[in-house]
Amino acid sequence: MKLQFNSELGYQQEAIEAIVDIFKGQDKCESNFTVYSPEYIAKQANFEFTEVGYGNRLLLTQGKIIENVQHIQLGNGLKPSTKEEIDRNNLDFTIEMETGTGKTYVYLRTILDMYMKYGFSKHIIVVPSIPIKEGVYKSLQITQEHLRGLNDNVNYNFFVYDSSKLNEVRDFATNDRLEIMVINIDAFAKSFEKPEDVTKSVNIIHRYNDSLGYKPLDLIKNTRPFIIIDEPQTTMSTELRKKAVKNLNPLAIVRYSATHKEKVNLMYKLDAVDAYEKKLVKQIEVASVQTESVNSHAYIRLVEVKVSKGFPTAKVEVDIFSNGSISRKVIPIKPNYDLEQITDRTEYEGFIIKEIYAVAGEEYIDFTGREDVIKLGDAIGAVDEKQIKTALISKTIEEHLNKELILNPQGIKVLSLFFIDSVSKYRMYDEDGNQANGEYAEIFEKEYKKLINKPKYRILFQGIQDLDSTAPEVHNGYFSIDKKSKASNKKDKFEFYKDTNGSTNADEDTYNLIMRDKEMLLSFDSKLRFIFSHSALKEGWDNPNVFQICTLKEAGGSETRRRQEIGRGLRLCVNQDGERIYGHEVNTLTVMATESYVEFVDNFQKEIEKDTGIKFGFIEDHSFGDIVVNIDEDDIEYFGHEKSKEIYSHLKEQGYIDIKGKVQDSLRIALRDDTVNLPEGLEEQPHVVNQIIKKLKETAGKLEIKNQKDKEVVSVNRRVLDSPEFKELWEKVKFKTTFSVDFDSDKLIQKCIHALDEKLKVVRGKLIYSKASIHITEAGVDAEELANTKVVQTIHEDVERLPDIVSYLQNETQLTRKSIVKILTGTLKLKYFKANPQKFIEGCIDIINEQMRMHIIDGIQYKKIGDAEYYSQEMFENQELFGYLRSNLEKSEKSPYQYVVYDSAVESSLAREFEHSKNISVYSKLPSWFKIETPLGTYNPDWAILWKDDTEEKLFFVVESKGTTNVEFGLRGSETSKIKCGVKHFNAIGSDMVVASNMGDVEEYVLGEK
Repeated sequence: MKLQFNSELGYQQEAIEAIVDIFKGQDKCESNFTVYSPEYIAKQANFEFTEVGYGNRLLLTQGKIIENVQHIQLGNGLKPSTKEEIDRNNLDFTIEMETGTGKTYVYLRTILDMYMKYGFSKHIIVVPSIPIKEGVYKSLQITQEHLRGLNDNVNYNFFVYDSSKLNEVRDFATNDRLEIMVINIDAFAKSFEKPEDVTKSVNIIHRYNDSLGYKPLDLIKNTRPFIIIDEPQTTMSTELRKKAVKNLNPLAIVRYSATHKEKVNLMYKLDAVDAYEKKLVKQIEVASVQTESVNSHAYIRLVEVKVSKGFPTAKVEVDIFSNGSISRKVIPIKPNYDLEQITDRTEYEGFIIKEIYAVAGEEYIDFTGREDVIKLGDAIGAVDEKQIKTALISKTIEEHLNKELILNPQGIKVLSLFFIDSVSKYRMYDEDGNQANGEYAEIFEKEYKKLINKPKYRILFQGIQDLDSTAPEVHNGYFSIDKKSKASNKKDKFEFYKDTNGSTNADEDTYNLIMRDKEMLLSFDSKLRFIFSHSALKEGWDNPNVFQICTLKEAGGSETRRRQEIGRGLRLCVNQDGERIYGHEVNTLTVMATESYVEFVDNFQKEIEKDTGIKFGFIEDHSFGDIVVNIDEDDIEYFGHEKSKEIYSHLKEQGYIDIKGKVQDSLRIALRDDTVNLPEGLEEQPHVVNQIIKKLKETAGKLEIKNQKDKEVVSVNRRVLDSPEFKELWEKVKFKTTFSVDFDSDKLIQKCIHALDEKLKVVRGKLIYSKASIHITEAGVDAEELANTKVVQTIHEDVERLPDIVSYLQNETQLTRKSIVKILTGTLKLKYFKANPQKFIEGCIDIINEQMRMHIIDGIQYKKIGDAEYYSQEMFENQELFGYLRSNLEKSEKSPYQYVVYDSAVESSLAREFEHSKNISVYSKLPSWFKIETPLGTYNPDWAILWKDDTEEKLFFVVESKGTTNVEFGLRGSETSKIKCGVKHFNAIGSDMVVASNMGDVEEYVLGEK
């Protein structure tokens, strides 16, 4: 297959022009220099030197460059650089392009344009790593014919710097044609600190070479090269590297990346939001594989190790038992910390921290009572990893096959990419080099064979008799290769895959191989569709037809960053003719994750913000600078930075954004209601207003919010508060009580046994698979769960050691051990304890505590403390209430406040009915400080009401407003019990209480009382 390139993509042309037009007005020219140093010439007596070198030459003035730069930035909606930020002698610019949008293609086109328009013939592409170096070189190869066709078949040369081929450096300097050098930053920056050192430890590029007549670096410097920095956040990550780049004597430096750490004179921006909205990258969906109800082992993951005040400290993730259930939390630890005490779980017995080892790259913790050693990022006690890996691999294959059903007929080959940490998990060798599948390959082939035999996939394998035989052919690995002597014959060697870190010479061969096979992988002629590779392959290689990405790691292994993973498959796919296919209906990348899609989205947005500097939901003072005011042929008039700042200031004055530019709820309300207040005079330019409103809507998002303008301080209604009727009502409800409890323990035990038999349900651990579509806008990253994608699978987990259930239940219920043993031996459900011990314990705690609550409430007695203990009516005046007119406030004429602040639709409805009822003269929503003590905590009832009929007979009672009046079945156990306590409390002070869901329930109660 031969990849095709589209030269007419508008966004790429804009990115090219953003750099090329900086030099608008430059005449085509070059500079010459001698290719021999003065020292070399002095050594060569009676020898004539005629050879000259060719370099770049800048003619433009400082003022013209500044003018060009600011015009470009304004047109691209960017903050214009100041005069102080642009130095003709140290030109430095930034292009931001999201992964997968053709960054390399853009800067190669830029190089050709710079040569054709201005004669800038010497260009160096500086890269941070082997994979990126190989990727750039591959791009130069596959675009050469295309780029020459765009530029009058211009002849140009490109090469990768190799210290053993210094003749290529000489040709770079002496040829008058376009020359492009690709060089790894370490080739000239590693020993830059002491370039005068001539020992063998210094980069060869710094050493004098007789055949060149120069130090190679000095020869390069004389060309005044135009420098492209690929991934500057890594390439120029230190001051030494920055100094080394500037020592190349560049005509200009241009930085290209999706994740800049610093943006020097930003000229063009196509960030993650832009790329997604313009459909220039694949749509992303996350497929989540999560575990549920799996806490039967001591789980420990080492999250962080650092040195604090000279001593090592660490953080671990553990399962903590609290309030009757287990939750997974990250906690700080130090030596001698006892995890059994911290987690309150006997499963952690013996896990007392012995040592925290903090040497970089070797971090671990160990224990005094256990042999376990946990390295940074690793975990012990996790759910059976093989089941999770099997689910991940199986679902990846299934997603792959489903896409093949749709895309194969369109001539699009589907690829899936698996990242793994250890090569041995994929490929194993015996002592004579005989290969065998590792664990992941075994799982893959088993799951693949199982899936392809489903009738729905038969169309994909027409003509193949033995489907099972295809399994070994569809997957392969790309890893570094080494050689080892066979045990049976030491002179005979075999090749084997080995683990590497991504930056060794062995890795270079790996990247050469995978780059060489890039087109082969896209063709139906190759059966290979599933690629296994080392997790170090996280940058520099991607394939447009990767539609699934699955990261398989050791238990609890440190996470590969989401953006790095996703970046390997973001590029739009191509068909069998090598043509790019556009549209999200075809281009969807499925990312397999072991976290919920909510967590994935939250973490993904944080990574985007951290990596790119994007601030979701923020307006900046230059946000409106690129608004078009007028177009006169090729001359475009923009709104400009100064007017943009005026809009920005106006938005702050209106309270639409805060002091940092973050969009406020008030702007969202105004946008929703079409009432946005813009500066005077803009109404005469509706096309400008429309562009401003569009920008505001894109940034504000579509959140449903409360209107800040509707926020009200709820004031006291003195007419009601001071009225005789309200005082009379308050006298009926204000008194405090105390309670006592008496119950029969044998009866409680029998009730607990019966309830466990009836209610306790114990399920095994589960693997839950679901999918959600990811949406990226200027307002943020959001997810929408996809219908009919949820699949639940049981985890069969062997429990090595059963926990002390009696101690657990004793601590959580306060019953005696004797009572607990009677309950457990009496229930028919004890046989399910081994199936899922922790869920069995949690279920017992909930049910026993529920029975205790009910039993206690049945025997509870309330007694009025005395006439001196009560809630004072004056407390109404001391509480400041707030509410929102459109969401939780009802105007009131009969309560002690001007508004009733309600908490539910039932309360809102009752408040309106109380206001309209002729029978209710005064009422009150009981404030939060009005509390009744119960064995289950404090209880705050809803309403106090004074009811009068036609004969002026008065009833004083309390109303608890609920969606159901069935206290036994419609409410949670603790809530039901508190209501029962409330009834007994009010009976003790001579008042009544009723549960009501509407006014009819109140009226029914009154009629019953009368």
